[in-house]
Amino acid sequence: MSAEVLRGSDGLNLPQEYRALLRPGETETDLRGNVHRLPRFFYEIGSWQEAHEIRLAPHFTLAELMLVDCREARLLLSQFPHYVPCAIVLLAKFLEDFRREADAPVFVSANGGYRSPAHQIGGAKSIHAWGTAADIFRIGDTFLDNAKSIEKYGAIASSLSPAVFVRPFGAGVGETDDHLHLDLGFASLTPRECSEAS
Repeated sequence: MSAEVLRGSDGLNLPQEYRALLRPGETETDLRGNVHRLPRFFYEIGSWQEAHEIRLAPHFTLAELMLVDCREARLLLSQFPHYVPCAIVLLAKFLEDFRREADAPVFVSANGGYRSPAHQIGGAKSIHAWGTAADIFRIGDTFLDNAKSIEKYGAIASSLSPAVFVRPFGAGVGETDDHLHLDLGFASLTPRECSEAS
């Protein structure tokens, strides 16, 4: 199954219990004090089987980019449908390009793709809530848990687009020492079939 089966949904029209957790279109202030609008438009995913069958790029299924652990809100973790921001297709395209340049499979960690604004790691302040960030723990046979590997693959990711941000190696705030974090910023995508009129 390809990404062509994805149909967009306006988050403002979702049931209230989902709106409370996804906060579609609401503003959020990031850790630097910048204000951003949370994603308003989502793809509705009916089951894990469907998520595994939907290929967003030749080497990435939707399931790989929406796998979270028990720190996700119960409704969003254990029941379907699930909703993922439409901009996740931009992330998949970037990861496909990155895989090509790295010349090896790219493995996204659990919690390393989309996390809802209700997730206990970062919540709505995390760029993962936009579906535009990935935490990569391994490339081919190389685990990204040291300066050499993180800096090597970070340089490859940075070379692909001026829009990509790669978190530097280190143990301080805004740094990483056990995975490669990359993101495309606070991007959003409105499907053709959806209207942005309120």
